[in-house]
Formats: sequence, C-alpha cells, structure tokens
Amino acid sequence: QPQLLESGGGLVQAGGSLRLSCAVSGRTLSSYSMGWFRQAPGKEREYVAAINAIGYANSANSVKGRFTMSRDNARNTVYLQMNSLKPEDTAVYYCAARSGPTLATTPVGYGYWGQGTQVTVSS
Repeated sequence: QPQLLESGGGLVQAGGSLRLSCAVSGRTLSSYSMGWFRQAPGKEREYVAAINAIGYANSANSVKGRFTMSRDNARNTVYLQMNSLKPEDTAVYYCAARSGPTLATTPVGYGYWGQGTQVTVSS
C-alpha cells in the first residue's frame, strides 16, 4: 500500500501563498487518483481538491481560483498551490489516495491518508 507524507505547511499572513507537497512511496503514483482535504478544529474534514490519474483536476468552490492541485508522476508527488490565503483556510491539510482513475470528493472515497500538515493564516 502507498505511504503518503505531506510537507510545506506553516504560518502565513492573509493574502500570502504556500505550496503543499505530498510524496508517495511504496507504490507508483500513476496508479492513484489523489485528493487534498482539510480539517479545522471542531469541524468535519472537508474536500479541497482532487486530481485523477490522467491529470484532470477539480476543486471545491471555497478555494476555486485560489488553489491549484497538480501532480508529477515522475517525482511521485502531488502539490497544492495555495494563493490569496484567508484566515478561514486555517486547518490541518491531508493528502489522500484512492486506487483507480476516477476523482472522489468525499473522504470515504479514499483508502490511504497522510498524517497532515498544519496551515495557519493570520489576519
């Protein structure tokens, strides 16, 4: 099974940018569709973005136009470029993988998860 390791989180001022990375080991990334989710304290885990095995990407309305998900199968890594960050984007961000070519926008659609990386946006 794949192992997922997120990195790139941190503290940033509102309006700033961060790029999250998710390195996949143990399996070839090209076999999986990938997603990013986030969870703020006291809230449910919510969908952020997903990308299928051939590079088609989708994102939640709350981040559309600000966040972009991409993948580099040669590096076994997916990315989440986050621009124009807002305080409400503060959360732990999780990378997730699912076998097969199709996107999923709910957590139950994913069988493999990373440990998460904290993103904090100050006002």
